[in-house]
Amino acid sequence: MANFKALAKDTAIYGLSSIVGRFLNYLLTPLYTYKIAAASGGYGVITNIYAYTALLLVILTFGMETTFFYFANREDKDPKMVFSTILRMVGTIALAFIALVVAFIGPISTALGYADHPSYVWVMATVVAIDAFQCVLFAYLRYQKKALKFAALKLLNIGLSIALNLWVFLIMSRTQEVGVGYVFSINLFCSAFLTFFLLKELKGITYGFDLGLMKEMVSYSWPILILGIAGILNQTADKMLFPYIYEGEDASVQLGIYGAAVKIAMIMAMITQAFRYAYEPFVFGNAKDKDSKETYAKGMKYFLIFTLLAFLSVMAYIDILKYIVNADYWDGLKVIPIVMAAEIMMGVYFNLSFWYKLIGKTIWGAVFSGIGCAVLLLVNFIFVPKYGFIACAWGGFAGYAVAMVVSYIVGQKKNPIAYPVKDIAMYVILTAVLYVGISLANANMSMVPAIMVNTLLLLVFVAYVVRKDFPLSQLPVVGKYFRN
Repeated sequence: MANFKALAKDTAIYGLSSIVGRFLNYLLTPLYTYKIAAASGGYGVITNIYAYTALLLVILTFGMETTFFYFANREDKDPKMVFSTILRMVGTIALAFIALVVAFIGPISTALGYADHPSYVWVMATVVAIDAFQCVLFAYLRYQKKALKFAALKLLNIGLSIALNLWVFLIMSRTQEVGVGYVFSINLFCSAFLTFFLLKELKGITYGFDLGLMKEMVSYSWPILILGIAGILNQTADKMLFPYIYEGEDASVQLGIYGAAVKIAMIMAMITQAFRYAYEPFVFGNAKDKDSKETYAKGMKYFLIFTLLAFLSVMAYIDILKYIVNADYWDGLKVIPIVMAAEIMMGVYFNLSFWYKLIGKTIWGAVFSGIGCAVLLLVNFIFVPKYGFIACAWGGFAGYAVAMVVSYIVGQKKNPIAYPVKDIAMYVILTAVLYVGISLANANMSMVPAIMVNTLLLLVFVAYVVRKDFPLSQLPVVGKYFRN
């Protein structure tokens, strides 16, 4: 119980910073979509560039976040030496990456379709290099249980970014033309500025470097890298490939509409990311506990309960949430339930991944993610040319579904965990039934009556959760009023 309380506390802090941060970041979505018309394709450029940066960030970090927690918690390793070795390695790779991009900026920007705007490429390449280096520093904060500093710095970065974007697009735009290039430049400034607040952690680079340890860590992490690449491709491959495989002439326009709609669905990513930040160090730190498998099984159920509730909440109030983006982007709203369902499966897949991470068999992660990525790419190549971005959403759904199912089947054979499958199935079925009711209300009623009906349906879900897994009598403080 004490372990769960610690997990709940860290999840609350990480979750607050993640959810509040993402919510504040949502301010940029209406800003961009209201200031950058869908027909201009500008938001499509932003969506495309950030898809590449997400992939590159995974490559440059080389799976070293998970690797750090694994080795830092081993009794035969010095956590400071682990941290310093990883920091030096990732830093060297990041510097080499920037040098290569600058040296070959012409061919690279041309290949990506930005020959007229090479600055988009080198600016964001620098951002990725800085962020990759900072990932190690932030992992060290998580290891030291400095959740408050972690959260404060993440929020500082987002707050500064929002302030600069508001200044550029609301004030500067009155006197001069501003374009998407400002978005990338602001990102660079904020990432660089954040480094000054990590100087204390940066001193860890002086702890030393162990070549033998590095080789051991690389051996552990390379399958995680493959897993990470496949995983991030499941999220970004459609946005990178879309301009090349979509048959219409308005690829940037359609990609922008899709990217804006996906932003609304990203509430699910907030929850899964917050859970991951707290859960990963928690799992590795308690791996030796005799009841650890029971803990993982409960963690899976609680994760699904809250993500399913989030799914229903977004769909219940979609008539309000859609105003996050301008009306000329609303054609993309149809992908939101598909993308959120895919995010839930990604979260389940992440929870299932610990069996092979804990026993050092990370190659399995590469296999599962590779299979899922192959499914996603197949769906995209076959259906995107004709059906457009709706096929992108279904591709992600199919890829995560396959990876999740295969991981569960193999995991139950290699390292079985008694997940409460029946309880989980009941929650999924209830969610599906309530989703149908919400969809019917949204389709056949005006906004106010639909929201009232949807709120009642949400309360049905909450009532089931309270009755089944969170009885009011067990709540702190107020629980005494519900006890007999």
